[in-house]
Amino acid sequence: MFKRWLGRAPQDRPFPREWAEILDQNVPLARALPEQDQRELERLILAFVDEKTFEGAGGFEVDDEVRVTIAAQACVLLLHRDTEIYPELDTVLVYPSAYVAKTRTYDGPVVIEGDVPRLGESWERGLVVLAWDAVQRGTADVGDGHNVVLHEFAHQLDQEDGVMDGAPALGKRGRYATWARVLGDEFADLVDRVHAGRAADIDPYGATSPPEFFAVVTEMFFEKAVALRARHPELYATLADFYQQDPASFAAAAPRRSAFADD
Repeated sequence: MFKRWLGRAPQDRPFPREWAEILDQNVPLARALPEQDQRELERLILAFVDEKTFEGAGGFEVDDEVRVTIAAQACVLLLHRDTEIYPELDTVLVYPSAYVAKTRTYDGPVVIEGDVPRLGESWERGLVVLAWDAVQRGTADVGDGHNVVLHEFAHQLDQEDGVMDGAPALGKRGRYATWARVLGDEFADLVDRVHAGRAADIDPYGATSPPEFFAVVTEMFFEKAVALRARHPELYATLADFYQQDPASFAAAAPRRSAFADD
């Protein structure tokens, strides 16, 4: 219902010129999209910024550059999909740089607490946390396959069905079997490579868990699309079916160093 309403958004609500300039300067991934997708993305950005709260942490001041840069990348994941805009998300908390998160692990009856530096987190209850300098690095090099916004918002999609397990809500029943087979096999292969010390063209962090694997390959799908399609065609096709996008197909339209080019 929301996406259908969004498609009928009043034409008298233009996308601000200042925001368009931010996209041009900060988000080449967005400007590589076909024209029709760019217009849909702009409507999604308007709705995202209206609906979600942005807060600064650690003395960081949030402005329109921060809002639009983050919202644009988060909303790229929603193009062509009949879905709400991250319905479980309320707040995006932005630190100026890497921050320290408290962690708690268990070794039998022993509780181990510690501090871990983080560039981003996706919480199950209404919060995404991002480090602004990591966001900037992710947008500056659109071909490195690393983008903290895409990563954390992939986690948001993953948990919309109530559990973060590496399988978002897929809609059609038949998609689940394909997803389990394709992503399960690719995850197992990555784990084997990492444990054996062999080279892998997927970020080894994806071997941490199925949710991290989904987030990592989402980054690669949008930032290294041609390489992913060439080397992992079934994985690329499965992600293309979920995201309803084919970023490798419009590689020639990408500005600067292509977000969709091969290595």
